[in-house]
Amino acid sequence: MGTAALTYGDHVMQATGGWWGRKSTPGKVETYTRWSFHFFAVVEVAAVGLPAFAQAGTGLAAWLPAVVIVHAVLCSRTASQALDWTRGRREQPVRLLGALGTVTVLIAVGSVVLSERGPGGEHVAAAASTVFVGVLSFGAGTFTLGVRGRWHVLAVVAGSVAGALLVQLPLGVAAPAALGTAFAVLVTCGGLAFTSVFSVWLLDAVYELDEARETRARLAVAEERLRFGRDLHDVMGRNLSVIALKSELAVQLARRGRAEAVEQMIEVQRIARESQREVRDVVRGYREADLRLELAGAQGVLAAAGIDCEVTGDAAGLPVEVQSALGWVVREATTNVLRHGDAGRCVVGVRVAGGRVVLTVENDGAKTVGGGGVGARDGGKGGSGLVGLRERLTAVGGELEAGAVDGDRFRVVATVPLPSATGAGGGAS
Repeated sequence: MGTAALTYGDHVMQATGGWWGRKSTPGKVETYTRWSFHFFAVVEVAAVGLPAFAQAGTGLAAWLPAVVIVHAVLCSRTASQALDWTRGRREQPVRLLGALGTVTVLIAVGSVVLSERGPGGEHVAAAASTVFVGVLSFGAGTFTLGVRGRWHVLAVVAGSVAGALLVQLPLGVAAPAALGTAFAVLVTCGGLAFTSVFSVWLLDAVYELDEARETRARLAVAEERLRFGRDLHDVMGRNLSVIALKSELAVQLARRGRAEAVEQMIEVQRIARESQREVRDVVRGYREADLRLELAGAQGVLAAAGIDCEVTGDAAGLPVEVQSALGWVVREATTNVLRHGDAGRCVVGVRVAGGRVVLTVENDGAKTVGGGGVGARDGGKGGSGLVGLRERLTAVGGELEAGAVDGDRFRVVATVPLPSATGAGGGAS
């Protein structure tokens, strides 16, 4: 018998845990809030109905608790639909709110009448007063779930207190007793109204935080896609430009019957295979720009395109994150020199000064192709390439400046601060 009971209990716990575990965090908070208001119905019956049953005596003991139970069930139903309304799942339960208000007023008036003019003496009066305060407080507290706005809630509470006075005084209740009862209604009704408003606010806040978390996750995915697109553009832009130039050169050489056309196509094939490898690295997320390799690659690519490239300075000893950020600057600048303008010379310099690494890329021929050069796509103000570079540099505390100088030249200057532990570990031009 005991073993069977334990087994049954285990099954119940597992089923409950699975049901609870499948809920999201906002769903759990909503379930807790909803059942808390259902529990208020139990509290109303226990705090109002049972004392009334004990105080009223046999004549009225049957219907006083019954009235409280009906009111508690109506409050529970109203709270459930009001919560659905606050979550936007249904229309405002106007009829149910009206029914709750009407029933609450009728029970409150009936309780006062019974207390002052009904039979049963002092015990019945005490029971009726308990029902009056309890029903009015729980009814108004639940009613605030179905309204929005601070002033509407305050109006419900103030109306309950004013109603408590207006009902009692015309029926002959002494002013001090009426004021004491109204104060009790104010305290209990205000506390329940505050609980209702705070519960709805907390539930809304949890849902908003969950939506914000989902939005942040979607933005992170979108940002990663943009980053991937920029990286793929940076990787392929330069190599495709070289392939196009060398292919055109090979065509011209082949038309002239020159044997060098084969060598150019072999170089195109090599660059294409290298591009495939780099694209795979980008897709896998393993690729990190290395400044020294990027400087060497830029010099080789520009030289192959017939552009004289001079590189000064040394990237040895620089932190990895600094090299990565500046490596992307070299790559983007080299790509733009190849694709825009009519550059004949490009100078790339790396130097360390005052705890900062300064990378300068300068090329001539910026007047052609709409002011080509490094910033031709955006005029130095922030096209897709430079925007991506600024984002990368910002991540390491760096800055980027780009613009035309002396009319026919374009200059890009990237500055990145060195960590304090690095010191002057870089080279100098």
